[in-house]
Amino acid sequence: MRIQLSDHFNYSKLFRFTLPSIVMMIVTSVYSVVDGLFVSNMVGDRALAAVNIVYPLPMIVGAFGFMLGTGGSAEVARVMGMGEGDKARQYFTTLMLAVIGGGALISAGCITFLRPLTVLLGANEVLLDDTMTYGFIMLAGAPIFLLQTSLQSFLVAAERPKMGLALSVGAGLTNMVLDYVFIALLRWGVAGAAAATVCGYAVGGFIPLVYFLAPNKSSLRLVKTRLYPRMLLRSCANGSSELMTNTSASLVTVLYNRSLMEIVGEAGVAAYTVMMYIDFIFVAAFIGFTMGVAPVFSFQLGAGNHGELKSLFSKCARVIGVLSLVMTVVPQFLAGTLAGLFVGYDRALLEMTEAGFRIFALSFLFKGWNIFGSGFFTALGDGKTSAILAFLRTLLFQCGAVTLLPLAFGLNGVWWATVAAEGAAVLVTVWYFYSQRNTYHYA
Repeated sequence: MRIQLSDHFNYSKLFRFTLPSIVMMIVTSVYSVVDGLFVSNMVGDRALAAVNIVYPLPMIVGAFGFMLGTGGSAEVARVMGMGEGDKARQYFTTLMLAVIGGGALISAGCITFLRPLTVLLGANEVLLDDTMTYGFIMLAGAPIFLLQTSLQSFLVAAERPKMGLALSVGAGLTNMVLDYVFIALLRWGVAGAAAATVCGYAVGGFIPLVYFLAPNKSSLRLVKTRLYPRMLLRSCANGSSELMTNTSASLVTVLYNRSLMEIVGEAGVAAYTVMMYIDFIFVAAFIGFTMGVAPVFSFQLGAGNHGELKSLFSKCARVIGVLSLVMTVVPQFLAGTLAGLFVGYDRALLEMTEAGFRIFALSFLFKGWNIFGSGFFTALGDGKTSAILAFLRTLLFQCGAVTLLPLAFGLNGVWWATVAAEGAAVLVTVWYFYSQRNTYHYA
């Protein structure tokens, strides 16, 4: 039986509804991980460092899609909860037009200034050629990436999370197979990694677009519409936390890379890149769960069902708590194995990565709460609170920690920076959970 946003959610129904989104995000994160495995083992650690240095650029472009996807899907789900299906479909169409047009403009601007941007990001003469090659292909495919990231949220709002999962699996398999063909067989190096990733984006972006263009049985489809400037502004404001999160994460990566280049050189950047790849997979579970449950919160808020809001928030808090503990403990046992997959060919680099990741992994105790908190307030339409949480967590605390801690503790200070930043952010998140409970009646 199909689960609807208006249903009462027990634990079983909550897991069944959010599981496709969780798996979808994990599979999506595998894109970069598979690229890293092939690049590191078949091209080398310098190529891996080059990929990490330029990676923030396509992620900043992709943040535009996350913003309109999360903020816009909250608007669409809220209107659906109010029983206005026609308006919800018009909102959805307007948002998709904004994603396509805005993404193309931002991508073109980044390509125009790609060389100075890669230098600004920290590429030296040794890494510049690879960063330019990887960056150009990824930015050329960024509009497709925007489609994929935004449509993931709308598939959940359309009560089609399983379709989103199937598309993500298909996109992931496409990326993996083509990574092998382009890198292992054709020896295209970083160009092959980027090309395989963009092909994966096409599967996850174009197919759902065609689905929504054609008549379908879901509650959403692309229809004739008019411009809704206020709705677009609300969606941008509401999704600004996701924009802040992804943009800030990219900027903070630049700070980490620069700090590591000063302390230990390209090897440090390669080690940090491995941690980021593993982090993508672990964090994807939190992001996927939050993405999956967000439209339910939006719908119930629009319907004025405070009892269901309280029940759902309580269940989500317990789930996040258990996941956080598990994801903090597991890496302590698997750090060496996971690092060895990427850099097992270099003993010194392997030891540096393993030791650093054991420290870095302690941040998972706090990350889930912070990710859920920001997404939760976005779902409630409180973009201001969500943006504050995202700004403090992903920019202010991270920049402060990665700037100050290495001065006192050297290389270990870099690894502890994320733990300190996430720990400080979770205190703010908990305070907002408490202070806003009577405003939205979720506790």
